[in-house]
Amino acid sequence: ESSRNANGTSTSAEKLNSNNEIPDELLGNESIVGGILDASFHSLFVFNQKCIIQKVNKKSCELFGWSNDEFMGKNFSTIVTDGNTSKNDSYIDHSTETEIKHMIGLQREVLAIRKDGSMFPCVLGLSQWENSDLICGSIRDTTIDKEYQSELERKREELESKQLMIHGILDASFHALFVINEQCIIQMVNAKSCEVFGWTNDEFIGKNINMIMPDDMSTHHDEYVKHYLDTGVRKMIGTQREVTAKRKDGSTFTCRLGLSETKESGLICGFIRDLTSEKAAEAAIAHEQQLLTKILDASFDALLVIDERGIIQKVNAAATTVFGWSEAEFLGNSINIIMSVAEGKKHDIYL
Repeated sequence: ESSRNANGTSTSAEKLNSNNEIPDELLGNESIVGGILDASFHSLFVFNQKCIIQKVNKKSCELFGWSNDEFMGKNFSTIVTDGNTSKNDSYIDHSTETEIKHMIGLQREVLAIRKDGSMFPCVLGLSQWENSDLICGSIRDTTIDKEYQSELERKREELESKQLMIHGILDASFHALFVINEQCIIQMVNAKSCEVFGWTNDEFIGKNINMIMPDDMSTHHDEYVKHYLDTGVRKMIGTQREVTAKRKDGSTFTCRLGLSETKESGLICGFIRDLTSEKAAEAAIAHEQQLLTKILDASFDALLVIDERGIIQKVNAAATTVFGWSEAEFLGNSINIIMSVAEGKKHDIYL
């Protein structure tokens, strides 16, 4: 456009130029201005105080479906709405009259209307040049943003669901579980861990795993993990062994510890099975066996215990004295070793 109207009055462009806001070389070259507008990734509109569109860029035509000529002279309020299409005209009128520019220089979410009548969410930003009647509107299509946020929300819910499922599975375990990072800091525990050791979940998280070890073991554990991380040589990863663990009250107990490394995450998972009941049961059985042995050995008669196949399981001291075999020679042999060949065959048939 020429810098002056036919009647000789200054145009908005000339006024902007007089304030040194836009270089002369740009004002005099419409193709440069158009090129700048067309280079934008967002839809750009220039309209006057009556909301009548004066200029658009290529992105606007692409986004809305109208041609450049179809846009010219169209009211800007016909392509955006916040639920009340008449609000845009009245708002701009109010802004001009009171100079309270609540929206000029700000951004807000609105709905944009395409040529085919379909709508899409967008962010509308308005700016106004000083000493000018023209207002510039920038429209950024947020459809992809909304879809992205929706996808993020879906993935977040899916992740939370999986985490709840994992926690549910872990909490259903009969054994204590710990997940630690490369610095031996506890990242996750299950309900059984809290039950067995006496600490709460919050007391566990963020603490060094050596809190559940006796003092003489805790320092060696950090050294082991460091050695594993430095060399890759596994001493316990993938194995199980009996160790001693420490509860919150300071008491200790024997447990079976199994360790595994989660691939690529750098996390180490440890399952701990409390052997207190098993050790107590084993001790009780051993005591019963010792008592039974003493009772058998107190007998004056030879006593032999066999299974359903006639294999000797236990003998008393009198049996070794009477027959001459040692206890080790008796155990695992058939009872017919103390019988004649004929009697032995009959005994096998009887069994």
